[in-house]
Amino acid sequence: MPRIAKGAIPSPNIWNAPQVYELENRAVDPEGAADEAIRGIRGWDGATLLDIGCGTGFHLPGYARAAARVIGVEPHGDLAALARRRCADLPGVEVHTATAQHLPLPDASVDVAVARWAYFFGPGCEPGLRELTRVVRRGGTAFVIDLDATRGAFGRWFQGTVPTYDARVVEDFWSRHGWQRRPLDLRMSFERRADLEDVLRIEFSPEVAEAAITETPGLELAYPNVLRWRHF
Repeated sequence: MPRIAKGAIPSPNIWNAPQVYELENRAVDPEGAADEAIRGIRGWDGATLLDIGCGTGFHLPGYARAAARVIGVEPHGDLAALARRRCADLPGVEVHTATAQHLPLPDASVDVAVARWAYFFGPGCEPGLRELTRVVRRGGTAFVIDLDATRGAFGRWFQGTVPTYDARVVEDFWSRHGWQRRPLDLRMSFERRADLEDVLRIEFSPEVAEAAITETPGLELAYPNVLRWRHF
């Protein structure tokens, strides 16, 4: 059994199918629009960057090309081990098995924090937001990238899989906590049709996934997201 950090909320995709999720990571946002949008708000050159919910560490090497220090936090011990292996030859990169609500970092020690598809869905994530307030330095910025469930077929499939998700409640939550938002029109692009189908099957319930596969021709699909941020 893998070590799971206390208080972790299980991920329905990467925890159960990390190899398929790796294909998804490779397919998402080939233009790098998400990172470009973040850099337009607050870059990380020479900074200390925290990746919350880093999974197998897919994004850590990219951050390390510019950041002075990169810290990955992942509650699933096996995934965190894969992230450490991925970054073993990269100086200045460290990975901890921990949750967003219990970050193993000193106060005011981070310049940029990023949570990418790490289930910051509004109400319920207050402990994680309090930890961001604790660890991000004055002048730093925290970012959350999530699916925009109000737009497109992908949003419709998500709401069909998670019918309890209330987009209005989520937006009200972030607004009350002082976060700004920007829509991101991302896409997924696959080399093989089988990979696209496998990704849809780990993202959605079986019935919704089969409908999504039928609705999606070819090797690409639109992936509407939202970028949220707060300056400290």
